[in-house]
Amino acid sequence: MTSDLMVSRVGDVGRITLNRPKALHTLTLAMVEAMAQALSGWRDDPSVARILIDHAEGTRGFCAGGDIRALADSVRGDGKRMEAFFAAEYRLNVLIHNYPKPVIALMDGVVMGGGVGISVHGAHRIATKNTVFAMPETAIGLFTDVGAGWFLPRLPGELGTWLALTGARLKGADVAAAGIATHYVADATEFKSAILGGGDVSGHAELVAAPTCAPHMAEINHAFACDTVPEIITALEAGSDSGQAQAQILKTRCPVSMAVTLKHLRMGRAMIRFEDVMIQEYRLARRLTRRPDFAEGVRAVVVDRDQNPRWSPARVEDVDNALITELFTPLSPELF
Repeated sequence: MTSDLMVSRVGDVGRITLNRPKALHTLTLAMVEAMAQALSGWRDDPSVARILIDHAEGTRGFCAGGDIRALADSVRGDGKRMEAFFAAEYRLNVLIHNYPKPVIALMDGVVMGGGVGISVHGAHRIATKNTVFAMPETAIGLFTDVGAGWFLPRLPGELGTWLALTGARLKGADVAAAGIATHYVADATEFKSAILGGGDVSGHAELVAAPTCAPHMAEINHAFACDTVPEIITALEAGSDSGQAQAQILKTRCPVSMAVTLKHLRMGRAMIRFEDVMIQEYRLARRLTRRPDFAEGVRAVVVDRDQNPRWSPARVEDVDNALITELFTPLSPELF
């Protein structure tokens, strides 16, 4: 077990609490392995009826993703720790997705990247007034992973494609209105106390209105249904001021990452097994982390923070389709 993760029992609730506040509870390999161990132990324990995943009291959370800096450091070496992290993380995502007992994830705060993976696949995903959801991977030379190839294409219209390519943020009740969270509660502390005291989820949920992006959904659905990223940008540029602003955002994202993400979502929409999506994500993660775009993205966003990455290639029009095809080819051995 690790001090960055607290595992406890409260009545019939198995509780997993993220406890790495100085890093916004970003996930390490040890944390991922400890979560999997706890969940595996409770799976067949008749005294445990449900699971609560939250973050430490009095800290900002929920989880800002995986420890990207550590992954980049690994890639500069032999990359073995990077591979071990993604394998463990994706297996944890599958464990949560298939878990036979209700998993309640209290998404109270920042929910990005790996934080999405440990929450969105559970039976009950609870958004709060503090929730900030995003999949910002195309800004660091990666792709939307942790099962995003499964859940994003299954959101209404092209909402998932828009979120994936732009890294747009949804806040609070919008996360529930969009269908990413299953419930919205304004007071996370009150909800948590009720669950740990034996209360049910639905008894504390509040009604939500249409998401604030709703007025733009017709334009989003039209543009992001296009077959390629250049076509998406062209459609946005021909639209409203809002669409043109989205096009400018796409022009700052990693071209290869966007091409990979778009293809991954289109393929994931047609996949029948969640495990097949995760196998594909493992292929992509191992390969994209070894490309220069990942190192450059981490430098620009995490290390130097100049927000001025130099992508290779720099323009979406120059992405080589043969490269994208190669990134998707099977690995040996696969994840499962």
